[in-house]
Amino acid sequence: MPAFDIKLLIEFFPVILSALPVTLKLAGIAAFFGLLFGALMAVVRVERVPVLRQLAAFLVSFIRGTPILIQMFVTYYGLPVLLLPLGINIMRADKMLFIYITFSLNASAFFSEMIRSAILGVPRDQWDAAQAIGHTKLQNYLRIIAPQAVVIAIPSVGVMFVSLLQDTALTIVMGVWDVLGRAQALGRHSLHLMEAYVDAAIIFVVLSFAIQQIFAYIEKKTQTKRKREK
Repeated sequence: MPAFDIKLLIEFFPVILSALPVTLKLAGIAAFFGLLFGALMAVVRVERVPVLRQLAAFLVSFIRGTPILIQMFVTYYGLPVLLLPLGINIMRADKMLFIYITFSLNASAFFSEMIRSAILGVPRDQWDAAQAIGHTKLQNYLRIIAPQAVVIAIPSVGVMFVSLLQDTALTIVMGVWDVLGRAQALGRHSLHLMEAYVDAAIIFVVLSFAIQQIFAYIEKKTQTKRKREK
């Protein structure tokens, strides 16, 4: 095994860093759709919508109970087979499509539980007050419940986003050239895997720390704003 080379550590870094947009794009898309679908599932379960409530609960339970790696393979190999009888042929679709779907659904299950807990964490008297002044259910959620639930959910959402960012490294098994994929390719080509992996680790650590600080700042600002409004 070659000796650890500091020079290669420095040389590899900008090359591996150049793959960061791929990682950020995947995490960003998954977080966006995950929050969207997660919020819908959370409301469906809170409002106890018949049938949809049970479907949402099953989906959340299944996703939270299986590794994302398995979900990725099931989506990649199973979804085209399921859609083919409906006349939808995605057999030759870009593999990134399946990865986006997998990560978005995975994120939605976890975000759903966070959002549901945040909604239920809003004091009951807030719900009653909104109904007393004649708010519709939609107005109640948009004007009363959502602003308070967001404040409650921010810390958990930040932790989930960091976790989602780190999970993107699993796409290496699909041949995606994200940060870890680029690091592995460089390491194998040069026979200096350790240097490449250390660079990848540094990028993930710095990025995770930055995201945590951003969400901590947002949490502090939202809490300060809520206190002023009171």
